[in-house]
Amino acid sequence: MVIAELLERNAAQFPEDVALVEINPPAASGRRMTWKEYSLIEGSTKDAFRTELTWKEFDRKANRFANLLLSRGIEKGDKVAILLMNCLEWLPIYFGILKTGALAVPLNYRYTADEIKYCTDLSEADVLIFGPEFTGRVESICNRLKRVKYTFYVGDDCPTFAESYDRLVTYCSTKAPNIKLCEDDEAAIYFSSGTTGFPKAIIHAHRSLIHSCRVEQNHHGQTKEDVFLCIPPLYHTGAKMHWFGSLISGGKAVLLKSVKPEWIIRTASEEKCTIVWLLVPWAQDILDAVDRGDIKLEDYELSQWRLMHIGAQPVPPSLIKRWGEYFPNQEYDTNYGLSESIGPGCVHLGVENIHKVGAIGKAGYGWDVKIVDENRKEVKRGEVGELAVKGPGVMLCYFNDEKSTNEVLEDGWLFTGDMAKEDEDGFIYLVDRKKDVIISGGENIYPVQIEDFLRTCDAIKDVAVIGLPDKRLGEITAAIIEVKEGEALTEEEVNDFCLDLPRYKRPHKIIFADVPRNPTGKIEKPRLRKIYCGESLVESQLNG
Repeated sequence: MVIAELLERNAAQFPEDVALVEINPPAASGRRMTWKEYSLIEGSTKDAFRTELTWKEFDRKANRFANLLLSRGIEKGDKVAILLMNCLEWLPIYFGILKTGALAVPLNYRYTADEIKYCTDLSEADVLIFGPEFTGRVESICNRLKRVKYTFYVGDDCPTFAESYDRLVTYCSTKAPNIKLCEDDEAAIYFSSGTTGFPKAIIHAHRSLIHSCRVEQNHHGQTKEDVFLCIPPLYHTGAKMHWFGSLISGGKAVLLKSVKPEWIIRTASEEKCTIVWLLVPWAQDILDAVDRGDIKLEDYELSQWRLMHIGAQPVPPSLIKRWGEYFPNQEYDTNYGLSESIGPGCVHLGVENIHKVGAIGKAGYGWDVKIVDENRKEVKRGEVGELAVKGPGVMLCYFNDEKSTNEVLEDGWLFTGDMAKEDEDGFIYLVDRKKDVIISGGENIYPVQIEDFLRTCDAIKDVAVIGLPDKRLGEITAAIIEVKEGEALTEEEVNDFCLDLPRYKRPHKIIFADVPRNPTGKIEKPRLRKIYCGESLVESQLNG
């Protein structure tokens, strides 16, 4: 089976049932309004920012785009890049590409013009489809793209250098194209997050996509009655593969184009959402808003919300404890994954293991895991090593990069670059990224351990720990701390708080600043190193 068959099944069995809802909060002065601001507008209604799509309409839209691509000579093995913000067109376009046998190539909406060019060139994309938010960026590079033959625009006021998707698809057949596909065929190219350098192009087969559907449903038990609230960007494997639980069950999903706490809670209430996937900063913001009284939970209907789960980054146990105090009837879960393993689920905590909060869990459905040393030999339980995973969701390769592929793939095992350890019960805990380990005076220091500790401080909203160059120790630890709104914190207070840490783990330098995260919630440590390591080097030269 290939994944488009699930869409066609849903269109046949549940044609008039709602598949997707888009909630697009209105904007003012270049930013999303709060619900309070919007509610003060005379005549404002929910219908003004809510649109929906049935399974039948979803499938017909996918078929129209597939037939448009085929009419332009796009065929099996070609690549089609998608540069869109979350919207109702996103998933039909994605499935339209898959129905042709071409590879879907989702692009990060934060990419600069040069990064868009880099990734479309790297993936050898033949088509680029983009939305109005990217007109300027695409226009600046459209004449320099190596292979792109067709550029389609989704939205009103199509620019002169592109063709209107909305106009063209109206003339295309709604009948499914007759393209023979199997699980071994290549389906998509995703890009690594780029947290350790330039993004790599990751190729997945249809087998990976269909396995991620089965993993998600097995882990979270989606049924037709579940409603999934999706907030993270669909270009990323995390959001899409969690949505695959709705696809395989035929359930409704809601695409919310806001991360403001009140919109999340209000949408969960009004759309009767049962499953919500959050990133750590969003969960933290919701709790802070409740603490401040900006959100009064008794004003909302949330009894149907059965599961909150988090992924994409280590989860502080203190956060989940606080969440449980406000939402005692919800189950909690976490999933670990990476784009090379088709996103979340290769390691899975499980709702029944709330007592192990802090762990990422055990091998997920259909997956095997092991922890190895630098020679890729399994370490003893309790020892730190590199996490490796094996299963039907492992990528085929890095596109046109045999060297990088061979560095991380061996005998079907994917070596993740994440350092981990296993406890006496077989639960796996992330320690840190292999490349993020700080070596100070010969000691290996894992920043995640320090970050988790500092997040237990009530005044700290977010924190990132990096290594700064030091003449004597090689590296020293620096903590970049983002303080909660309305709170005050001094360097002395942080140092006093850290007295409970072993001396070698205590930060040598405290920096109060915002902690940058990418759209999938990962701390942008290369960016922090560029800012603060550069400063440190200048200081050391001046002082030397």
